Amino acid sequence: MKANDYEGRRNISGERVRMKRLSMRLSQAALAAKVQTEGVVLEQDAISRIELGERMVQDYELWALSSVLGVSADWFLCGDMI
Repeated sequence: MKANDYEGRRNISGERVRMKRLSMRLSQAALAAKVQTEGVVLEQDAISRIELGERMVQDYELWALSSVLGVSADWFLCGDMI
């Protein structure tokens, strides 16, 4: 196991990114375009890998995703527990 893996995944927020993106009826490409309007370059393939848990998420990327998807960055980490 790699030191930066958690239960075989490289992030714990990817599933929530996917869930929120689908609830807003956004494609990965549309989400990538919206994130780029926040000044963060995040391509569709990177979003796919984040959602699959194959890619780590940088703090500034999580901030941009939370801004675009209308949730707090904490929600990606803790969900409804906060």
